[in-house]
Amino acid sequence: MTKAEVVKLLIDKSGLPRREAVLALESFLDSIKTALRNGEKVSLVGFGTFYVKGKNSRSGRNPRTGEVIQIDDKNVAVFKPGRAFREAVNNSTSPAEGSTRA
Repeated sequence: MTKAEVVKLLIDKSGLPRREAVLALESFLDSIKTALRNGEKVSLVGFGTFYVKGKNSRSGRNPRTGEVIQIDDKNVAVFKPGRAFREAVNNSTSPAEGSTRA
């Protein structure tokens, strides 16, 4: 699902004008990004939690040359789905597209 499709769903379900639906979605996403940038967790009950996790530096290898390189420390955004979200996904009646589970 793309951002445009999410905006269309917002318009259909809320009756908001397109401009306001886009602004609402952008504001929501910006608030999550800002909170994560400030080191805060964003917890949406029934959905999940977004947080920042630090990754230590490590050695890596350039696949083209085989040269050993140093990969610097970095922070990554992580999403941990909540129990209700996991259950909703696992109890769906139709398998996810591209799923390899039998």
